[in-house]
Amino acid sequence: MKIKTGDTVLIITGKDKGKKGRVMKVMPESNKVIVEKQNIVTKHMKKGKDKPGQRIEKEAPIHASNVMVICPESGKPTRVKYEVPKSGKKYRVSLKSGVSLERPFVKS
Repeated sequence: MKIKTGDTVLIITGKDKGKKGRVMKVMPESNKVIVEKQNIVTKHMKKGKDKPGQRIEKEAPIHASNVMVICPESGKPTRVKYEVPKSGKKYRVSLKSGVSLERPFVKS
């Protein structure tokens, strides 16, 4: 999966299309991500003995194909590729600007 926790992404389809957010959690087994303060759903909790009934708003997962990573240099959505230099460590690179998406950002 080319999206990692902490990446800033743009939602490209769905009810939150065009909104940006930071990835809070990545679920590679289901190919989904949870984006901070986006795709909010309401969950109704039934009242119990010691707790009142309530409605909880929380972020729902979004399929990874519905978000694009935002390039740290240009601020525009980009696709991601992998590069392996002579040192042997694989890292992610923005296709638009060639900037590394790993921290700290380095131009390759």
